[in-house]
Amino acid sequence: MSTINTAATKARAYSPSWRLASVIVLRSLVHALIRNKWGGRENVPGSGGVILAVNHLSYLDFAPDGVFFHSCGRYPVFMIKASAFEVKGIGGFLRKAGQVPVYRGSSDAALALSEAEERLAEGAAVVFYPEGTTTLDRDWWPMAARTGVARLALATGVPVIPVAHWGTQDIVPFGGKVPRLFPRKTVHVVAGCPVDLSRWAGQQDSAKALRAATDAIMAQLTELVGQLRGETPPSVPHDPRNPAG
Repeated sequence: MSTINTAATKARAYSPSWRLASVIVLRSLVHALIRNKWGGRENVPGSGGVILAVNHLSYLDFAPDGVFFHSCGRYPVFMIKASAFEVKGIGGFLRKAGQVPVYRGSSDAALALSEAEERLAEGAAVVFYPEGTTTLDRDWWPMAARTGVARLALATGVPVIPVAHWGTQDIVPFGGKVPRLFPRKTVHVVAGCPVDLSRWAGQQDSAKALRAATDAIMAQLTELVGQLRGETPPSVPHDPRNPAG
């Protein structure tokens, strides 16, 4: 059962006009510069709070992902590292568009999950990159993920939709800053069925349950990535916190 409370009386956390402007600009650029191949849009709920769990290949991921989610009828609320909100010109836009800052390694780290929970209560589509950074796996497979996505899912009871993409790493590779736009490249994005987390419902305070639920989310997401690539994923994901992994 969801623990989300209604927040209809709360002041709106974004500017509709700024959101509209972002849609017009981003959609135009993405369709002009990238060949977009989409699948599974019917799996993204058209309304209500939902967590969209996505693999992370490139700093460019947000652009084709955002356009894909908008094509599903949802305006995406991204969990974005807080330092981006301090960049002149960008930070103001992110705030006005209603994006959520993530404070990593600080006493304010829990604020991101708290704010995301509020957005879900308002019916938002919150985008999580559970790995926390672009993958460090040498073959571009999803890494072992952090448990924040599972904690939020178990605390709220909203559906978690795995979303896989492939191709952004060819445009802006890890560590790269200059996009390789020509020749024009293809980015595939596909949404899967909701992850069944019912066996861990309400166990957001259990470290064991959080790890198991996170692994279930990533297993389904990695399977989708494998389908896009036409390859079999590794049996054990790369774990940057494990020197042997």
